[in-house]
Formats: sequence, structure tokens, C-alpha cells
Amino acid sequence: MNPGRLHVVRGGELALGPVVYWMSRDQRMRDNWALLYAQRMAIQSEAPLAVVFCLAPRFLDASLRPYAFMLEGLRQLASKLEEKAIPFFLLPGEPGGELPKFVRQSRCSLVVTDFSPLSINRAWKQTVSDRISVPMHEVDAHNIVPCRRASAKREFGAYTLRPKITRMLFEYLDEFPNLRRHPVPWNGPPFRIPWSSSLASLKVDRSVPPADGVVPGEQAAVRALERFLEHRLRAYDEARNDPTIEGQSGLSPYLHFGHLSAQRVALEVRRARAGQAAAVFLEELIVRRELSDNYCWHNPRYDTFEGFPAWAQKTLNEHRKDKREHLYELSQFDAAAIHDELWNAAQRQMVRSGKMHGYMRMYWAKKILEWSRSPEEALAIGLYLNDRYELDGRDPNGYVGVAWSIGGVHDRAWAERPVFGKIRYMNANGCRRKFNVKAYIDTWSV
Repeated sequence: MNPGRLHVVRGGELALGPVVYWMSRDQRMRDNWALLYAQRMAIQSEAPLAVVFCLAPRFLDASLRPYAFMLEGLRQLASKLEEKAIPFFLLPGEPGGELPKFVRQSRCSLVVTDFSPLSINRAWKQTVSDRISVPMHEVDAHNIVPCRRASAKREFGAYTLRPKITRMLFEYLDEFPNLRRHPVPWNGPPFRIPWSSSLASLKVDRSVPPADGVVPGEQAAVRALERFLEHRLRAYDEARNDPTIEGQSGLSPYLHFGHLSAQRVALEVRRARAGQAAAVFLEELIVRRELSDNYCWHNPRYDTFEGFPAWAQKTLNEHRKDKREHLYELSQFDAAAIHDELWNAAQRQMVRSGKMHGYMRMYWAKKILEWSRSPEEALAIGLYLNDRYELDGRDPNGYVGVAWSIGGVHDRAWAERPVFGKIRYMNANGCRRKFNVKAYIDTWSV
């Protein structure tokens, strides 16, 4: 593993004892630099290795939908790890309480964890670090170029991050070694996980059911990648912005939960030699995706109005009192009960399927700004709905996508108009020029 992926959260000498990988963002066995590093450290010490996942009873605005998807993926993961003689422990409760207790009871010598730029994950990590007495090492297994290495500051946009990422790709875009069957057994009886009762115990909104048509887990993620490479990659640059056809990759839920490594996707897309289509896809997979991590890592106000760039705050403030042609409450947005059938169709797609076409998500968020009382209210509504229904919600890409639409993040000033000020504007006529709006509405009608 490239040492640039490693960050020491808590230092100290390694003693005798098991190594534990505290899995969080990267929920997979294959192509996982954090797990590979944890195994290497355990083998060097001739120590057992375990994987631990802390099941927080609630996480931001996550509903039953993403929890069910995640737990099924973890159930499959536990079975695969067992084949490698690596036990998997599911600990119900907040990491700050459960993980230090596990580390003490198991007499662990090292905690390895993965990287996340989100505030809640950073707070968990700090709490755990403060409550354990052994070293903790973090490995960025999510980004191709590690977020800490890609840039030491908040980037203005893709045009400023792209050259930095490009210069370092040759260092980091390398092939993964295989995870070995672990040679040192874990002491103690097998840990039996009550998967059904674990799901039942969660304190989440159960009115949002699991999404049909998106199968969780590593195997499903690999099959989704294979289908994309075979059937859709070569037309990606032309088809990706048409919501009426299956032109996008469909990989975002798997990348969000870490069922699939972005680095593996990039390696396979490069091997496909799909020309311009591959270049367009890799720009989104690498530069745009890692730009979102950069934004959340270097901006603790990433989910607030104060996190918007100064020019966007200024122009939105200047237009706060502009008359809105329509005003809606959260409940009306949630129920897809507004005057615009195109917007309603996008909301229904998200509610029913657990995902929304990327082009429509931009239109959807911008119209929330247009029909809300303030940019703060629009941002709160957009993030709440996105995180409640989207399988890939509660993610840097989601925060940045809504902030780009409402607050000009990673964008520039455009022609001034009511309500939006200089924020980029979108309307239904622009959509009609892009795709068959009627067909999209009909697909997601009541």
C-alpha cells in the first residue's frame, strides 16, 4: 500500500495483541486498502485480525431504506470474511461507547479505520481515539488519491483540483493485492449476529421501505460494474444526461456504501479503452467525486448557508425579499404535490426507487430554492429529502450536489435574475431541449 494513504490518528508503540479494523465507510472485503493494511500489520505481529462495525441506532436523516441495504451488504460481507478466517463483529450502539469497550475486552494492540470527511464520522473518530490507549491508524480506502494528500486547502472547483489529482494518479492508481486467509485464529467462540433483530432495533423512520431493483452487496456491485462496462460505458458521454434512458452507471449506491472501490472502477474503465466516453466518466468518478470530499474535509459548514462561497452568499442575500411565484412547505415537496409535474416526477422517482437521475437532481434542487422562503430553508429541505430517500444520501456528493444547485459551490456567477441572483438557473424549457420531458413524467406519474 502506498504510505500516502496512511494517517496516524493516535500514535504509540505496537504491543502484543489482536488488530481490529473498525470498518465504517468502506464496507467490502475486496480492494480495500484499510483491510489490507490491517492484515499486514496483524501478520507482522503474528496477531489475530477482526473486522468491527458499529451500528449506530440513527445516522443523520437515514430511514429504514439505507439501513436495510447496508445491513444486507454487511451480512454478505461477514460470510465472505469467515472464509478468510477473519471474524466480523456487529456492535449495536454509538462507536464512542462500543468500540473502546471492544478494544479493552479483546486486548487489541492496534485499531485501523477508514477515512470520511463528514463531521459525524470525524467526531466519532476523535471520541474513540480519546477513549482508547492503543494506536489508531486511518487509511483512505475510499479516494483514489487520498483526500489529505490531494490538496491541503478547499479547492475553488474542478479546474483547480484536477491538475493536482492528475499529477498524483500514477502514484495511487495501482492494482490491489489479494486479501489472504488470515494465518492466526481469533481467540474465543464464533460471534453470532442477530441480523433481523439488529434491523428491528433501529430508531429510524420506517415509513420509507427498502428500494426495489437495487441489490446490495459486493457481488451485486461487481455485476453492476460489469453491466455498465459491457452495455453503457461507450455511449456514456452522449446518454448520461437523458433521464428517459438507462445511460448512467448505476454505481452510486455501491460507491457510497463502499461495496465497490472507486479505484477498481477506474482500473476497469481504463482497460475498456472506451475513448471519450471513458474520459468523461473518469472525470466524474475521480475529479468531481474527490472534489466533494475536499469540500467537506476543508469546510466544516458544508451543509449550511455559511459554507457557500462569499459571492453566492452575497447574491442570495441581495435577493432574499424577492417575490416568489410559488411557495411550498416541506410536506408538499415530500408528497410531490406541487404545480410542476416535472419536479413531481423527479421526487417520485427518488421516493420509489431510492435514486434520482443526476441531471434531474440539479433541476429538483434548484426549484426548491425558487419555491422556498429562503436559501437556508431550501438547503434544509433539499438535504432532508435527499438523505431520507436516496440510497446514496448522507454523502459528500449529496451535500455538494445540493450546495452547487442552491449555493453556487464549485460554480461561477451567472446572469442575475429574481430569487436566484447570480446562481445558475434551470427551467423546464431547458430540460425539454435535453430530453423527452413527457416520457419522463409518464414514467413516474401517480
